[in-house]
Amino acid sequence: MSQFSLPDFDLDAFVRATLAEDLGAGGDITSMATIPADARFGGVMDSRDAITVAGLPIAERFFRALEPAMEIEILVEEGAQVASGSDLMRLSGNARAMLTAERSALNTVQHLSGIATMTRQYVDALAGTGATLLDTRKTIPGLRVLEKYATRMGGAKNHRMGLWDAAMIKDNHVAVAGSVEEAVRRAVAAGIESIIVEVDRVAQVESALIAGATHLLLDNMDLAELRECVALVAGKVPTEASGGVRLDTIRAIGETGVTYVSVGRLTQSAPAADIGLDFALA
Repeated sequence: MSQFSLPDFDLDAFVRATLAEDLGAGGDITSMATIPADARFGGVMDSRDAITVAGLPIAERFFRALEPAMEIEILVEEGAQVASGSDLMRLSGNARAMLTAERSALNTVQHLSGIATMTRQYVDALAGTGATLLDTRKTIPGLRVLEKYATRMGGAKNHRMGLWDAAMIKDNHVAVAGSVEEAVRRAVAAGIESIIVEVDRVAQVESALIAGATHLLLDNMDLAELRECVALVAGKVPTEASGGVRLDTIRAIGETGVTYVSVGRLTQSAPAADIGLDFALA
């Protein structure tokens, strides 16, 4: 089995829970009824799209959970860009186990490769501007670690993993605290080292910096406003453009001089890649 792990994520528990959801109390009644217990199958997982690959070692875990001795060969590296028609994985083993694990394995690879593929498109569009692509917390509950892994395979950098690893002061925090300055002051007083402050007006930049912001999120600003904010910040802290970023607009946004561009649709809206598993008698 390939050596693969994700920090702070129990992959074996995820595999067990996903298979249990599919199997229910009755198991794979179709395979048990139609396929002899000792029948063997060979299979090839392949992509029908040009994709950036993510999730093959996770797919392997699904098959091995049902047959530890299954012969599995992963044919491409994670993060590789492959053409339509490329073979991704070869398998040989117990037919029931392979067919039972098939959908869970494919769902995972299709979803993660879809995210990685869209991410790579945004990374390529941003290339050469000096800005770095960030993902967001707009992830499916329970799948954040996997989805953010997929954005890394597509070439992005992970933003916050959760509410715990940096403060992000947004408009609602400011509304309750009374002002940007007061919200930042409270975060500084709490001993928080990384304080991201969302600003939606150029006039908020200076007060956020004076109060102690360590990162400015420039929310839904036009190109002229982004350039003005970058000039005001003058490299004191990183700047991040966010809000409504599309593939056809990201390059111009990156060219304003911002440090980062964050895109929620990487995990929110990426279509699944078209990946299948074709079987033959082993």
